[in-house]
Amino acid sequence: MADILVYVPGIGKPAAEVLTLARTLGDVSAIAFDDRAADAAAEYGAAKVYRVSADGADDYFIDPKATVLIDLARKVGPAAFLLPGSDEGKALAARVAIGLDNGLLTDVSGIDAEGTATQDIFAGATVATSKITKGFNLATVKPGAVATEPAPSEPVVEAVEVTVAEADKRVRIAVRVDEPAGDRPGLAEADVVVSGGRGVGSSEDFALIERVADALGGAVGASRAATDAGYYPHKFQVGQTGTTVSPQLYLAAGISGAIQHRAGMQTSRVIVAVNKDADAPIFGMSDFGVVGDLFQVLPQMLEEAEKRG
Repeated sequence: MADILVYVPGIGKPAAEVLTLARTLGDVSAIAFDDRAADAAAEYGAAKVYRVSADGADDYFIDPKATVLIDLARKVGPAAFLLPGSDEGKALAARVAIGLDNGLLTDVSGIDAEGTATQDIFAGATVATSKITKGFNLATVKPGAVATEPAPSEPVVEAVEVTVAEADKRVRIAVRVDEPAGDRPGLAEADVVVSGGRGVGSSEDFALIERVADALGGAVGASRAATDAGYYPHKFQVGQTGTTVSPQLYLAAGISGAIQHRAGMQTSRVIVAVNKDADAPIFGMSDFGVVGDLFQVLPQMLEEAEKRG
């Protein structure tokens, strides 16, 4: 089978998604910059792991990593090179494409052995099929587009020792701030997401959204309208300009369903909407919908959820 390179950022859903898709194309050779990423590669079926040690690489922007990826791509000559569709993944993929004078596809939801990829475009309104015409298949995988499937393996590990070049030290990272994870699951990885929109009405009333999310063991999300209004922090925004989610259950409360919001949650397995407006666009893509006041509907839902423990 063909060699498929994969950049693995660490444990978590983005790594699992890109590795799961890569396995459908050939033998996976994963690039890992730490032990957590190497463990994720083994959990999701990598045949080989390039375990990179690059002292000082984390002190700078992504240039040191990009150089490693370019060098390994030249060495391996892969049939495809897949990266997560995160901010980091897209930035790295762009540098690889420029460094190798190679084509690039972003946010693919699938790709076959011939290199034909599917992409959701225009905020998910259209599905396009695309194919790179120069170089190998270099692509970033859209978050939430792939159903993850573990396939534990015992990969061959090749150590790669790297010295960061002066040319890759142009942008130094001055400060990193690690925010507390909290008791709720991460928004992008949660199996249940409860999101509130403009209809919630205030930051104080978002406490109800939090209570429902906690009762269901889920994460809290918000529409762009809600975050712009100051009801909830922007880092919890779901949508095209926020976080893309693909949970087993997505509950949208007081969200009308603007196209940029739908683009960020439309791959959810089950979508439940609560809205006073029977004509709200969100109902057009919902599996279940309740036309009603969220402040009457959600407390009843919360009471039932708490009964069931």
